[in-house]
Amino acid sequence: MRILLTGYNGYIGSMMGPALRAAGHDVVGLDIGYFDECTLIEDQETSSFIRKDIRSLTAPDLQGFDAVVHLAALSNDPIGNLRSRWTQDINLHATVRLAELARDAGVDRFLFASSCIMYGAATDVDVTEDSPLAPQTEYARSKVAAEMALTKLSTKRFSPIRIRNGTVYGLSPRMRFDTVFNNLVGQAVTTGRVVVFSDGRPWRPVVHVKDICRSFVQYIEAPKEAIHNQAFNNGAARLNYRIKELAEIAVDTVPNTTLEIRSDADADQRTYKTDFGKFARTFPGFEFEWSAEKGARELLQALKRCNVTIDTFESPKFTRLKHLSALLSGGRLDENLQWTRPPQASAASGGAE
Repeated sequence: MRILLTGYNGYIGSMMGPALRAAGHDVVGLDIGYFDECTLIEDQETSSFIRKDIRSLTAPDLQGFDAVVHLAALSNDPIGNLRSRWTQDINLHATVRLAELARDAGVDRFLFASSCIMYGAATDVDVTEDSPLAPQTEYARSKVAAEMALTKLSTKRFSPIRIRNGTVYGLSPRMRFDTVFNNLVGQAVTTGRVVVFSDGRPWRPVVHVKDICRSFVQYIEAPKEAIHNQAFNNGAARLNYRIKELAEIAVDTVPNTTLEIRSDADADQRTYKTDFGKFARTFPGFEFEWSAEKGARELLQALKRCNVTIDTFESPKFTRLKHLSALLSGGRLDENLQWTRPPQASAASGGAE
């Protein structure tokens, strides 16, 4: 298939493009370039991408594609809380408009990267795709609203698929240390100490970025009737962990590391142990290859190899809110998150407007 991949130069996107190409697909990347400079390791490929804001796309931009993989978003809760209008404009309104353009252009399927975070402080034992959604943040609310809108855009020819990823971790060129497991292992490597601010009891499904990319290939290649206009929790039952368990894995993996459980009253109490049975039934031959233990070993080796220090770990480059705040305070982004001084294009991160 010929695939448009938004968020091409982000944490997941910089891994997704190579994975889709390795599966034999023709990929065109699109990205505004916020995180071009947030590179920890070399890209797996040096293909250029189209540098464009998804809010500025027009009908010709969607012509000739068989599928859209839509990753582009303001991607975590602190950013959403910083200014809600940005999250609504980018995560909701631009997503819906992109889907409308794709539908009108004859695109066959639209893969929307959603999130299990929509389940919030879930009361069900194991949340399924039919469980109540209880978004607790602007980011989560934007995902719920976008899913609802995408469902209504479905036609016999146009298949929106809502892919509710578990919390993603693992090594990527455009690394992040503000996702839970990356943060816990990063703390261990750079400080010799892991601090958990909650009581450690909340559940999180965590999925390695490479497994996320492999799973998206399944949605691209599946028979249309198996996935048409459906939501999928994206992960596996064995990848549900309590936060304390993830912290203990980090401590056990990194030598000479201690663990502190603070149980702060105002800590994040969201919990969602997730049922992934629908994914397993739909894709019975697919196996998630990474466990948290294996992923922690990968991160330890990579962070040591890259000489990641506490200064690197706490650098704005690897925390999305800090980086966008730095671009704003430096005058490189305006109040609408539009570039005033975009980054220099390069072979790995450049492209035409």
